[in-house]
Amino acid sequence: MKNRRKREKNLFILVCLLPALILFFTFMIYPTIEVFRMSLFRWGGFSNNKEFVGLDNFKILWMDENFFRTMQNTILLIVVVTIFTVVLAVVFICVGASRGEVESVFGKAIRLSTEKIRANNLFRIIFYIPNILSIVVIAGILSAVYDPKAGLLNAILPEAWNRLWLGDQSIVIYSLAFALVWQAIGYYMVMYMAGMANIPSSLYEAADLDGAGKIGKFFNVTLPLIWNSIRTTLTFFIISTINLSFLLVQILTDGGPDGSTEVFLSYMFKQAYTNSSYGYGMAIGVVVFIFSFGLSGIVSHITKRDILEY
Repeated sequence: MKNRRKREKNLFILVCLLPALILFFTFMIYPTIEVFRMSLFRWGGFSNNKEFVGLDNFKILWMDENFFRTMQNTILLIVVVTIFTVVLAVVFICVGASRGEVESVFGKAIRLSTEKIRANNLFRIIFYIPNILSIVVIAGILSAVYDPKAGLLNAILPEAWNRLWLGDQSIVIYSLAFALVWQAIGYYMVMYMAGMANIPSSLYEAADLDGAGKIGKFFNVTLPLIWNSIRTTLTFFIISTINLSFLLVQILTDGGPDGSTEVFLSYMFKQAYTNSSYGYGMAIGVVVFIFSFGLSGIVSHITKRDILEY
């Protein structure tokens, strides 16, 4: 009787999980396997003539200077977006925290997340809004801001600083980075604030008794206890930057000027669907897959720390 109930329970769990497993396999596992398989063929994508070429697509990729340029652009975006998003997320937590006294940035961050400060929920909502907007809407907003003639940015800057923000090869990649940072700050700010809000106030009181200052409390109490949240967000940064940079490039620059904003997925898309080199595009997809998961694994290993409990 007991074994029968156990079997029925397991069957019920399997039935509940089966739809999700089918969808996961259909839209995640199977397409991934197909990417790896098609990277071994030379195929235009629209005919029935598929020629098995083994690793030839990867040999061509190894000699492709344009691909390595897209790799440089993608890595630059990952590094810049990660650093600025983490730092600015902490700084923006501080908004509204001051009550007239001069405090350190870290002290304000602790206060906004651990005390009931007037309008702190309003600030959280304001900073989170860009994250819920469609990337197409964000691209439209930034396109208007960056417009060289009627854009807000050139209008508020001195004339000597006016630039073609989406047309100058030396700065256009940083214009895209700004859009990615602006879009992501609210999400990661909320994540850090949630982690900081769960830290018992008794730990800060104990730190006060030990004579720790605001910066000392941040680095010795707050930062170690939200480290797991930071580790998680670092993985998100890598995956989301690779995905969202493709959408921004497609809408704002189409890889220009002169390929200076071409990133992994935009280059893969052009090779697979514009240049009728589907097999070569899938080879790029394999490299992107290995790169993103490899980099995520390296970052996770480097940032691994003992879990602190309180």
